[in-house]
Amino acid sequence: MYDYVIIGSGIAGLSVALAAAEAGKKSLLVTKSHLEESNTRYAQGGIAAAVAEDDSPHAHYADTLVAGAALCDDKAVEVLTEDAPARIAELIRLGVPFDREDGKLELGREGAHNANRILHAGGDATGYHIEHSLAQTVRQSPFVTLLEEHFTTGLLVEEGRVVGATLLTPVGEEIKVRGHFTVIASGGAGQLYQYTTNPEVTTGDGISLAWRAGAALADLEFFQFHPTALNLPGAPSFLISEAVRGDGAILRNGAGEAFMAGYDARAELAPRDIVARAIAAEMARTGKLVYLDATHLGEKVVRHRFPSIYDTLKKYGLDMADQPIPVSPAAHYFMGGILTGLGGETTLPGLFACGEAACTGVHGANRLASNSLLEGLVFGRRIYDYTANGPTLPLNLANPPMPLMLLQPSSQDDIYAGEVEIPSLPELQKLMWEKVGLTRDAAGLGDALLTLNSWEVLLSQIVITERAQLELKNLVTLGRLMVIAALTRTESRGAHYRRDYPTLDPTWKKHITLM
Repeated sequence: MYDYVIIGSGIAGLSVALAAAEAGKKSLLVTKSHLEESNTRYAQGGIAAAVAEDDSPHAHYADTLVAGAALCDDKAVEVLTEDAPARIAELIRLGVPFDREDGKLELGREGAHNANRILHAGGDATGYHIEHSLAQTVRQSPFVTLLEEHFTTGLLVEEGRVVGATLLTPVGEEIKVRGHFTVIASGGAGQLYQYTTNPEVTTGDGISLAWRAGAALADLEFFQFHPTALNLPGAPSFLISEAVRGDGAILRNGAGEAFMAGYDARAELAPRDIVARAIAAEMARTGKLVYLDATHLGEKVVRHRFPSIYDTLKKYGLDMADQPIPVSPAAHYFMGGILTGLGGETTLPGLFACGEAACTGVHGANRLASNSLLEGLVFGRRIYDYTANGPTLPLNLANPPMPLMLLQPSSQDDIYAGEVEIPSLPELQKLMWEKVGLTRDAAGLGDALLTLNSWEVLLSQIVITERAQLELKNLVTLGRLMVIAALTRTESRGAHYRRDYPTLDPTWKKHITLM
């Protein structure tokens, strides 16, 4: 019996394990891939914190609320921004080599921030350095047992309490592991979409497992699309960090015109949802590509600030110091997830969640740039603090889940007329990109729901033992729930944009909770 069973090895899961280890508590850290493989590793933009003398947690708090389109949880945002400086100090203590200039932390600015508060490590390799430092510390800890290449297939629930999980070993054997507290920190679900900045491991596993065990989910309609992913034939949708725009790069259309000021007064530094839709609109209007132009910054600045991006682009024959970068939006970050309280508690006793798998309320309808790593760091630590300081209670829903009639596709009535086959991953990704992507409407969402209902029923009728099919099942489940939430929210807010309801509706200043 472990003190903590932690599913996921990004910044959130590692933060829980390390906080527990410092107190001599034993954790089992489970990852379906290698320890260092997570969304954290690929984060380029940095991590936000008010550590400058002319900045404050309150200013960081205010910027976060604005980006969240009036849907952030005020208390959660206060916790995030107030705890941030102390958590950054911990990372420094653990050896994260944040960039410095003249001995002081070098701070950048990104979209919707009104101060320079973004810390970087190795320029655009921030996530890699954080993941590496935390992972190395975990590997050296006698209080953390690591299981790599183990896929979590379910949660153990006994007498209404989560007491551990079932795992599939690398050789296909199913085993059970037990802990006083079970923590889901398994990341997001970028593989729902045809174009994504996320690695292949992001298949929404933990969120789907929590749903099947009976936990409440929230804000599933809000999936953030990063405005600037590489759009080059033969190359993956590689992320071009928001920090490039923060340092002064300009978005230009095919005619070389800077167009962002025509969409928003903040131009390139507008919130991500606005910039992403502006790029998509400009591409549709002109029929040509959009480019991110950093050539005026100079080779010295570009190579110092963005070495990973520079080197990757060079592999594809593009020198960002001399050539503008062709870009387009791609799926990037899931604001929704397992509903949690300020201590990471969920509606299920014994189950906790943090990081991108959780819905803490800090992001609202649209995450502020560089708050994602911070959220995992802050709320991972808070799970340990909450569980270590007395009895824990499950989250009590302030409002009951919305009565939705579409939650359970349980019969052939929910299946498309005609022959339906189990989908491939590319078929699912294409459906989600076209019908549940950057812009949505009732007709497209309705079509998607019929298809996803059919796939959900079919997948429930077969025995699945292979990891790829288990991941597909998790994605179909999560995609279907996302569509239900998107159909229900009849307005446009933050990352959720409905062509048939293009304006913000004050009566929808509320969350959609599914349970």
